[in-house]
Amino acid sequence: MEIVQTTDAFKALIKDIKTKTEGYKDPLGFGICRVDLGQLNVDKALQATYPIINWNENFGSAAIFIQALAEQNIKVDFNKSEVVCNVNLTFLKSCLNAFNPYMIEAFGDNHKNIQVVRALHNLIVDTGQKEGEFKICFIFDDEVVETVEASYLKLYAISKGKAELRTLNLNGIFGVLPNLAWSNGEPIELDYLREFEIELKLANEYPHIDFVDKFPRFLQHIIPQDNTRILETSKVRFGAQLAAGTTVMPGASYINFNAGTTGVVMVEGRISSSAIVGDGSDVGGGASILGVLSGTDGNPITVGKNCLLGANSVCGIPLGDGCIIDAGITILAGTKIHIDDDEFVKIQEVNKDFTLTNFVRADVLQGLNGIHFRQDSYTGAYIAKRSTREVKLNSELH
Repeated sequence: MEIVQTTDAFKALIKDIKTKTEGYKDPLGFGICRVDLGQLNVDKALQATYPIINWNENFGSAAIFIQALAEQNIKVDFNKSEVVCNVNLTFLKSCLNAFNPYMIEAFGDNHKNIQVVRALHNLIVDTGQKEGEFKICFIFDDEVVETVEASYLKLYAISKGKAELRTLNLNGIFGVLPNLAWSNGEPIELDYLREFEIELKLANEYPHIDFVDKFPRFLQHIIPQDNTRILETSKVRFGAQLAAGTTVMPGASYINFNAGTTGVVMVEGRISSSAIVGDGSDVGGGASILGVLSGTDGNPITVGKNCLLGANSVCGIPLGDGCIIDAGITILAGTKIHIDDDEFVKIQEVNKDFTLTNFVRADVLQGLNGIHFRQDSYTGAYIAKRSTREVKLNSELH
C-alpha cells in the first residue's frame, strides 16, 4: 500500500478494501502474536503471545491487515472459521504506510494495533528477530478450534473480559494444545527433554520445570487490575476471568479456564471450569464449585451475589443471591432437602410465585435467592432455611 496522507483517505481505503475483496467479512477476533515454536518440531506452534487482541472491534485495522496479506498473494479465506498467516517485514511496512495518518496519535493509548505493528517492525529491523516467529490470526466464526493461535486468541478474549464466560466455543482445545513442560514461562516439548536428557543433565543445562500442562498460567499472559490479588501463580489457569477486586488465596484455591468471577470475590476454594461466582461472594477454604464434567450432569453453575460457601462444602447446583451452604456439606442436584412450613413464607418472600413442598430435590431450589442449606446435627437430614444474613466481604481486604 502507498503512504496514506489523511484520515479521510484512510477511511476511503477501508471502504475500498471491503467492497473489492471477494467475500469480505469482518472478523470476530484478530491479532498479531509471537509464537513459541517447537525445539524438535520447529514448525510446531507451542504457545501464542498476543500483546493486543481485538474482539468485535477495530475492523478498520483488520481490513488493512487483510489487504497487506493480499499484496503478497496471501488470500484470506473468509469461509474458514479461523485463518493464520505469517507476518514479515513487507507486511509490516505496508501496514505502517496505511496507518500513517494516525502515527502521531499512536504514541498515546490510542491505536494499539499501530503500536504493535511499529514495535514489531523495529524489533525485526534492530535485532534480526526471525520473521517466522510472528503470526496474524483471524477468527471469523466461533466454531471448534483448529490451531494453537486461535485457541490462545479465544483464551485471551475470555481472560481479558472481552468475551463473557461460557460464551465461546472451546471444543477441541485439548486436542489442539500440546502437553508441554513449562520453565519460567517458556514452553518446552517433552520429546525434546527426553531426547537430550543425557546431554542437558551432564552439561548442567537441564531446565527447572515449573509444571507440565497444556495451558499456561494466567499471570504468564494477563496483567490483572490493581485491586486484584493472586497469591500463588499456580492457582489460576490461563483462560480464567477475574473481575476487579477478586482475591485468590493460597492453599486449596483454584480457578480453571472458562471460569471465574464477575465482581469482588474472595476465593479460598475451587472454581471448576464453566463455574461463575458473583460479586460479594466468598468461596470458603477448600470449598468446591463443581464443573460440567465433575458432577453437575452438564449443568453449568453460577453462584449469585453475596453468597457464602462454607469451608470444605460442595456446590453442585446454581445458586441465586444471598445463599449459604454450610461448611462441610455437599449439595448436589439429587440431594433430598427438607423445608419446614414456617420457612416457606420466608423463602417465597424473595422468590415470588414459586411453590415448594416439604421434601424436594436440591435442583428444585436451584437459582433461588436467600437459601441457607444446612444439615440437622441430630437427624443428619439436609434442610433449607431462609438465609438470615446478607453475606458481605471485608472491604478493607479488597
